[in-house]
Amino acid sequence: MELYLFIVVVLFVLATSDLIVGVSNDAVNFISSAIGSQVAKRRTIMIIASIGMLLGVTFSSGMMEVARKGIFHPQFFNMPQLLIIFLAVMLTDIILLDFYNTFGLPTSTTVSIVFELLGAAVAVSIMKIIQAGDSFATLGTYINTDKALAIIAGILLSVVVAFAAGAIIQSIIRVLFSFDYETKIKRYGAIWGSISLTAITYFILIKGAKGSSFLTEEVTTWIMTNSTLILGGSLIFWYLLFQSLTLFTRINILKIIVLVATGALAMAFASNDLVNFIGVPLAGFHAFRMAAENPVNPLEMTMDAMGGSVQTATWMLLIAGIIMMVTLWFSKKARSVTKTQVGLSRQDTEHDERFQATPLSRMIVRWGMGATQVIRGVVPKIVQQKIRIQFDENRSPLNKIKSEDRPAFDLVRASVELVVASALISFATSLKLPLSTTYVTFMVAMGSSLSDRAWGRESAVYRITGVFTVVAGWFLTALIAFTVSFVFAVLIFKFRAPVILLLVLFAAFMVYRTHHIHKKRDREEYEKKEAFKELPPVAHCVHRCTSYFTRVEKIIYETFEGLIKENRHDLKQIVEDADNLKDDGKKILREFMSLIQNPENPDEISPRIIAAIRGVGRHAFEIAELCASHVLNQHKGLDSVQAEELRDIESEMADYIKEGNSALQKGDRQHISQLIDRGVELKEKTNKRSRKQIKRIKKGQSKTRKTLLFVNILAYYNEVVDEYIEVLKGYNETTDEKVV
Repeated sequence: MELYLFIVVVLFVLATSDLIVGVSNDAVNFISSAIGSQVAKRRTIMIIASIGMLLGVTFSSGMMEVARKGIFHPQFFNMPQLLIIFLAVMLTDIILLDFYNTFGLPTSTTVSIVFELLGAAVAVSIMKIIQAGDSFATLGTYINTDKALAIIAGILLSVVVAFAAGAIIQSIIRVLFSFDYETKIKRYGAIWGSISLTAITYFILIKGAKGSSFLTEEVTTWIMTNSTLILGGSLIFWYLLFQSLTLFTRINILKIIVLVATGALAMAFASNDLVNFIGVPLAGFHAFRMAAENPVNPLEMTMDAMGGSVQTATWMLLIAGIIMMVTLWFSKKARSVTKTQVGLSRQDTEHDERFQATPLSRMIVRWGMGATQVIRGVVPKIVQQKIRIQFDENRSPLNKIKSEDRPAFDLVRASVELVVASALISFATSLKLPLSTTYVTFMVAMGSSLSDRAWGRESAVYRITGVFTVVAGWFLTALIAFTVSFVFAVLIFKFRAPVILLLVLFAAFMVYRTHHIHKKRDREEYEKKEAFKELPPVAHCVHRCTSYFTRVEKIIYETFEGLIKENRHDLKQIVEDADNLKDDGKKILREFMSLIQNPENPDEISPRIIAAIRGVGRHAFEIAELCASHVLNQHKGLDSVQAEELRDIESEMADYIKEGNSALQKGDRQHISQLIDRGVELKEKTNKRSRKQIKRIKKGQSKTRKTLLFVNILAYYNEVVDEYIEVLKGYNETTDEKVV
């Protein structure tokens, strides 16, 4: 029994870690709308979300049975076998969720736990079948296939339902309020507010009462019996309150709706998702306690009692809630995950996009534009005109705010996202279905942003790629969760204590490692942001340009070395790095455009600098791709003369860029003028080398393919030098002297 007591202790330690990792991932589900709309200070939002979570955990007791009997039939397992399943699940869950958090991708803790339970249960069932010499056809008797399929189907269906609900309700509310919602709020605000908060009251109080750990049976029965009275009273109360606030105060009732709904969604999240974090350890604890109460044969008795109803103590739920609250306040990874969802639903289509366009996203946008044209041909012009006015973003009060301080979207959309998501999640909780809060909140946000025309022609392809990336990550989560949990369960079943120790140490190492990676990336982003924060516009451009061209030169150097050494692996990585460099160039251009658009910046940024940044990243990528293609196609490498000349021109470029960067940072215009002339000389030297290579072909001293490669490289090299000359000329055209 000592080993299994140790496993129970490990399960509770892992539960604490899983709460931290899980909330870091799922915080995006209930705070992203409030954060994105900037409804209040972050501290206020966090306080409200914390209170919501603490209340929500007390409504989650009924959900805990999913971990005990939702995926498998406990009566066919004994206590050691159940603990093996639960330990494999928890180890997998921590490693998987922490990995997703590190890279800022919202994934589903519900999908993770369901497929981990399924994988581990299948593994242990197969091991039992093999030991007993039974047929694999009996596997179905161990797994609760009906319940498991219902849960999985519910999770998948939630994707479609959430997206459709978000899109439809957002369209209706936007037509009602328009983007100029401040003028319509007196007419329709009380109606929308009363419906919103009544819906939240219904799903959380009436539907959630069944799973409460502190409400007595008499109170629950009274609530169910008087549900109509409660709803009617709630609707009247909220309408009168909001109408009074609208008529007699200057309070924005949309802020109240968003803040209350944030707390409600946090409550819905905690009541639905707490099972994902502590349901498995609690099930393990109950199994161990039941076995310990049988002094005759504790290790062999079947867990029939696990199939019944087991109430979780309120104090245990509250401890879990406190851990969740602390994590919400201090987890930096939670902020990383939130950025992804807010970025994909941002109203500003000119904002920098995290994801890149793909052929699939482009095709979907073309289909969407075609469908729009068909609809426009059917809908009367006068109706189109009225809808166009309601969806005119230029009338939004957000336009009065500086672009850098502007919320990602307005309070109307935030209220829709929160109300729809909390209602859907609470409804699923009342049915004891562990609905994925990540799927629901993410798809509601995507549906509402689509219908709100946040996915315009300037951003649609990027947003669609982002959605597909996140959704693909969800399905990948299911596959990985099942596989890893299956493998862990088999290893623990066969080797017990030694493997348990190794896997616990491995999980601890992975969490430490990903924490280090995330901390390093956060520090680099912070340092980069602080470095340019107080710089004047031209100085900002100089620093960005010099840093960018240094990276370009490094890529070219690595490309030449990879080509000369014919290193396929290095060249593949260099092409990827060059592609990322090209994307970073686009981000820099957006920064420059933001500086140009800011009327408070009197200094002008030369178009030469903008054009240079746009072109040089592309040229570096073309050089890398050209060289990688040559090596990957198994063509003959460069001869010694060509290799030596490549190294010479790269060395000349490195010296030239280094000297130019120094002159730019010092603001030495005289030296910059000299460097412009020197750049022209560098290009002429390169042209001479090209002519020399052509002569070698005529004399039969070089193969045509190698020479064409070499000449093309020199042509791109000259383009890079040209772009740098443009930066130097562009700086000399500016009037700002404050560079250092």
